[in-house]
Amino acid sequence: MEEAASLERMALEQDRRITEVVKREQSRLRNFIRRRVPDPLDAEDILQEVFYELVEASRLMMPIEHATGWLFRVARNRITDLFRKKKPESLGETAVPSQDDERLQLEDLLPSPHAGPEALHARQLLLEELELAVDELPREQREVFVAHELEGRSFKDMAAATGVNINTLLSRKRYAVLHLRERLRGIYDELGKG
Repeated sequence: MEEAASLERMALEQDRRITEVVKREQSRLRNFIRRRVPDPLDAEDILQEVFYELVEASRLMMPIEHATGWLFRVARNRITDLFRKKKPESLGETAVPSQDDERLQLEDLLPSPHAGPEALHARQLLLEELELAVDELPREQREVFVAHELEGRSFKDMAAATGVNINTLLSRKRYAVLHLRERLRGIYDELGKG
């Protein structure tokens, strides 16, 4: 009888700690995810998955020493998973002009994930830098770039949804690509020399 009461107290204490972490981190975590995931429904799904994993880890008595860091790491992983699912469709269809006006697929600019550990590391670094560089873009340029490159939306659809002229959207995308190309040139050159 005493053992059952002790288990119940432990479960209640565990629930209290989980609730405390959720209340403390929910807003920051939601904002973190929304800055990286354009679709609000996907962002909310990821947030729920992260908290579900927190509950599961707690129930399995997995010690989580730094809950905040753990939550953000899980969120980053779920965001990566989401883009991995979506990227092949949209990246295969997107192209950027090269200096000699040949159309390059964005996927062609990244090292192959199957070319060994060094190429995989270089690819991961470039993707992380790309994420940081996209976050630096002005909001309007970022929205157009993400919608076209990551979500695979057409300029015609974006113009219809936003009421913004297609030429304006094209211009915003162009400035975004120029910024990203300049921002990533250093790391790309550095990786090419290694």
